[in-house]
Amino acid sequence: MLQKNNVIAYPTESMFGLGCNPMSKIAVEKLLYLKNRSIEKGFILVGSNYSQIKIYLNELKLSKQQKKNMFLYWPGPFTFLVPANSLVPFWLTGKFNTIAVRISAHAGIIELCNMFGGALISTSANISNMKPCLTSESVLKEFGSNFPLLYGKIGNETHPSKIINIINGKLIRDA
Repeated sequence: MLQKNNVIAYPTESMFGLGCNPMSKIAVEKLLYLKNRSIEKGFILVGSNYSQIKIYLNELKLSKQQKKNMFLYWPGPFTFLVPANSLVPFWLTGKFNTIAVRISAHAGIIELCNMFGGALISTSANISNMKPCLTSESVLKEFGSNFPLLYGKIGNETHPSKIINIINGKLIRDA
């Protein structure tokens, strides 16, 4: 499904998310269209482990302490803005030179990323500026009864992941 440029919905720590192969421009364009979202915003990538996301980072611009700080919060509902590798496509970074990354502790996301063999885009399952879907039924109502959906339960978080700029320590999105 993911290797064929499709977008899927899946449970995350706090809501259902939409995801796709981050390196497929076709899949990302489908996702942008579904959400009515600007490409300039960029996306969050979620992985089951560090090796799945590190190819997207410019590790040379991260200090040992900054990496250590990220690992204090991972796996978990914390997204970090980190310097992007220069090869990362613009559809992932948007108008920024950073990439947003998270290592999840959610069993469904871990399984999905491992089956796919890498990190996925993770964005809320909703039309931009609308309430996110909290159930599989709401996903199917919002996106159609044939929409690709990984059934499962969302986690116990009540808010989306916090987003922290690892370079300057600023909190970008608080739960």
